[in-house]
Amino acid sequence: MPVTVNNFISIARHADANGRNFYDGLHFHRVISGFMCQFGCEYSIDANSPRCGTGSSPFGNVKDEHPAEHKLSNEPGTLSMANTGRPNSGGAQFFINTVHNSFLDWFDGQTPSQHPVFGKVTSGMDVVNKIGKTKTDRRDAPVTPVKMNSLKIK
Repeated sequence: MPVTVNNFISIARHADANGRNFYDGLHFHRVISGFMCQFGCEYSIDANSPRCGTGSSPFGNVKDEHPAEHKLSNEPGTLSMANTGRPNSGGAQFFINTVHNSFLDWFDGQTPSQHPVFGKVTSGMDVVNKIGKTKTDRRDAPVTPVKMNSLKIK
């Protein structure tokens, strides 16, 4: 998924006028136990902002990628591009699957949702699972904010 991965890396390295990288200090704004943990909304810098989940990318939307040779399923620990459900609407937000969500695979066809997998947690899945079990409010936002101190690309 070269376009999606390049988008993610570019956003992760993008610094604002104060030198803060885009994802640093943001909060997980949507967590659904037995499903996924969503992250990457610029407005989640304030975990209580009513705009959490509505943010976009500093670079605009990313083109959907559905290459026939990359049928990677939304298995536990995979990272997938979040989108609005419309074509080419992904941006900075992504989610980490905590269970196998094959119905979100772009090649599945059970639902119109199409979320391409572009990465995988290689260590620290215990932390992801802990986040996935955090108590949430009626909007699926963690009651106690869960902050990403820093996201670094090696």
